[in-house]
Amino acid sequence: MKINEIKTLSVEQLNARLKELNSELFNLRFSHATRNLANPMRIHECKKEIARVKTVIREKEIAAGKGGNDGRN
Repeated sequence: MKINEIKTLSVEQLNARLKELNSELFNLRFSHATRNLANPMRIHECKKEIARVKTVIREKEIAAGKGGNDGRN
């Protein structure tokens, strides 16, 4: 999924996608450990997509004013 497609999703959809990706990553790692993984690069791609989704979720939180730590003490 491209970054532009990810940015169009709502936070709820992003959280659902993140859950799917984490599950897929677990299954890929399990398949890799049992030597049944056809495409080992899929693990790398899955990790990158997880990072993209988390980044967009964080951007949306900051834009909504739920930034948390803004660097001030």
